[in-house]
Amino acid sequence: MANISVYNMEGKEVGTMEISDAIFGVEINEHLVHMAVVQQLANNRQGTQKAKTRSEVSGGGRKPWRQKGTGHARQGSTRSPQWTGGGVVFAPVPRDYSFKMNKKEKRAALKSALTDKVANNNLVVVDKLAFDEIKTKNFVTVMNNLKVDTKALVVINDNDKNVVMSAKNVPTVKTTLTNTINVYDILNANKLVITQDAIKTIEEVYA
Repeated sequence: MANISVYNMEGKEVGTMEISDAIFGVEINEHLVHMAVVQQLANNRQGTQKAKTRSEVSGGGRKPWRQKGTGHARQGSTRSPQWTGGGVVFAPVPRDYSFKMNKKEKRAALKSALTDKVANNNLVVVDKLAFDEIKTKNFVTVMNNLKVDTKALVVINDNDKNVVMSAKNVPTVKTTLTNTINVYDILNANKLVITQDAIKTIEEVYA
């Protein structure tokens, strides 16, 4: 068990907490982390790209000129790929890019990403995040107090509307819940800001 400092919303250290080595101190598996990122990006692809092949382009039913004697190269259709307005060679068609990872692989990748944040001192633990009103200025003040002035992922336990909406207009910050946390978002952020309750929930779920 490793100890990590806990801060309040004013940026003052208010204590320490033990974090599980089974979650935040595992051996980093770069292959599974890469696979998890590729999977998420692939699963997010719409796969709706489409272009017409020469068989699908309208027109071109008549041979443009006779086979011999014109001085031109022989042509069978004005919808061949070499013609303007013709079809596309090996045209893309709608497809599903998604693929699956098994549960153990996903968990191992997530633990590796969390371990990386701890190992590089990019994990900031807050005792709680709570606002009386939706106000971006208040959220920015808290981030400044915590010395988080870079791209950050804020992980909270409950869907607190005041926190989520206050962070929404900050372009460098993304909020997520413990049940929607993923490897890509963790790696894409330079700092991981997480509440004490969120850490306990993650340890219970992924232990």
